[in-house]
Order: sequence, then C-alpha cells, then structure tokens
Amino acid sequence: MSQGNGEGKRSARERLQDERAREKAAEKRMRTLKVGVVVVAVLAVAGVIGVLATQGTKDEAVAPAAEPIILGEKQAPVTLTIYEDFRCPACGQFEQGFKETIDELRDDGKIKSEYHLVSIIDGNMGGNGSKYAANAAACARDEGKFREYHDVLFANQPPETKDRFADKKYLIRLADKVEGLNTAGFRECVNDGTHDDWVKRSNEAFTRSEYNSTPTVLLDGDSIYGDQRDPLTPEKLRNMVEERAEES
Repeated sequence: MSQGNGEGKRSARERLQDERAREKAAEKRMRTLKVGVVVVAVLAVAGVIGVLATQGTKDEAVAPAAEPIILGEKQAPVTLTIYEDFRCPACGQFEQGFKETIDELRDDGKIKSEYHLVSIIDGNMGGNGSKYAANAAACARDEGKFREYHDVLFANQPPETKDRFADKKYLIRLADKVEGLNTAGFRECVNDGTHDDWVKRSNEAFTRSEYNSTPTVLLDGDSIYGDQRDPLTPEKLRNMVEERAEES
C-alpha cells in the first residue's frame, strides 16, 4: 500500500512537471509568434514608407526648354517674342499684317525677335505639318536662311485642315524659293527630322506656360496681342517699341 501511494505521488508530480513543461513551451511559442508578427508589421510599414518616399522624392523628368531662334542684333534695346505654329491661320494673319513693321524695326536695330516654333495644331487637328515645318525652318536657320524660309512658309500656308506641310518633299520644294537654301545639308536635315526634338521641347514649354493660343506676342515679356478691346496695329507696335527703346 505504501508502495502504491508512492507511485501515485510520483505520477502526480510527473503529471505536474509535464503540464508545466507544456505551458512553458506554449508561452515560448506565443512569444516567438508575437515577435514574428511585430517584425512582419515593421517590415511592411517600412516597405510602405519606402514606396511613399520613393514616389514622393521621384521627380518627373523635364527636358530643358528649347532655345528660340533669334533674329536681329543682340544688343537691341527691345525684345519681341513670338510663339507661332506654321499651320495656325491666326499666325498667318499676324505675319501678313505685321511682317513689314517687324522687319523694319529689326533692321533699324530697335528690336531683336525671338521665335518659338510650336506644334499645337498637330495636336488639335492631327498630323505632323506643324512639327515638320518647324523642323524645316530650324534647318533653314542652320543654313543662315531662317528669315526668308519662315516668310515662304507663311506665304504658302495651307488651310488649317490640310496637312500639306506633312509632306517633306513639299517643304524641300518650297526651299527653292529661297536662294541658296535647297542644299544637300538642308534636304538631309528635313528628311531626318534633325530638329524634331527641339520642336517637341519648344511645344512642351509653351503648353506648360501661362499662354494657350497662337500667335502669342510679347514685348519685353508683356503680352501685347489678342486683346479685342484694344487690338494691336503695326503703328501701335512701332510706337511701343520706340518708347521702350528711348527709355532703355
């Protein structure tokens, strides 16, 4: 009987030890699980923060703005800035009405003119005529014939809905109207689209600006064209330029 009671006591102690061992193992597993969850959560948060930080610090690549084509003396006291599209009818009207005055003011050394060639009509109407004509004009600039070819393009401007300038052979034929322009280098420049990227950057800079229509005409940075209540005339332009030239 004493032996039986001893065995019973040992069994009870063994069961208690086993129970405590199981509890400790369970507690250990719980601690390990909690640590694992916390680590996963921290990594997840860190991952989200990393994504947000990457997205927040990633700057959209913006190509440098295209330099304008400049005519006239660098030291001219007044700057006339013109944003034009060779397919734009209003630009053609502006050139028809103001070309002679602008040429005279520039030849007299009173202004230098900056031409930013854009291609918004291509975007609005479809086609490539604005871009190809602007590239061809830049090719003419390379040959020292921008002023003459610029005038030829506007003198032969097709209707806005006719994408005639998308024909590069036609652009090259128009170069025959400018003495000495239709060279091998000019033809290669037109056909290869040498300045297409320049035209693209010029157009992108214009669309990011505060202006939204062509022609946009600035005199020393001040918009002077397009106000129907006080329309600009060649005579007004001349007076404005002469006043600013005297003040400078």
